[in-house]
Amino acid sequence: MACFLVPTTEAIVTTIVEKNVEAHEKKEDKGQTLQKQGKVTFSRKLKWLNTMLWGGAALLAFEHVWHGEVVPFFPFLTAASNPSDAAEMLHEMSTTGVLMAVLVTVVWIGMVAVSNILEKRDTDVLLTNKR
Repeated sequence: MACFLVPTTEAIVTTIVEKNVEAHEKKEDKGQTLQKQGKVTFSRKLKWLNTMLWGGAALLAFEHVWHGEVVPFFPFLTAASNPSDAAEMLHEMSTTGVLMAVLVTVVWIGMVAVSNILEKRDTDVLLTNKR
């Protein structure tokens, strides 16, 4: 019913964090040193998470609109008009919504781990070739 609101909320928060991190990186680094070293900036990695969260939330929102659970008039969520449905909606958000947001974040952590391993491997190869 409203499970898409949880990843959407996480996407909003991580987008704000990404913009702050990006501004901090540009201020400190001028945006060139890390790129020259072949490293992926943390703001770029956060962008991966944001893309996955916004895309998943949009797909879920579309699915809920398709099934008539989200409508273009107040209260927008059909479950919010009835107190018993509202309890079910909150339960779905706290179970399914949180699980989806956590799963996307865990996949992103895996992506970042692989990226860090590949960056370290490339750095080691470059150092070995320079000797």
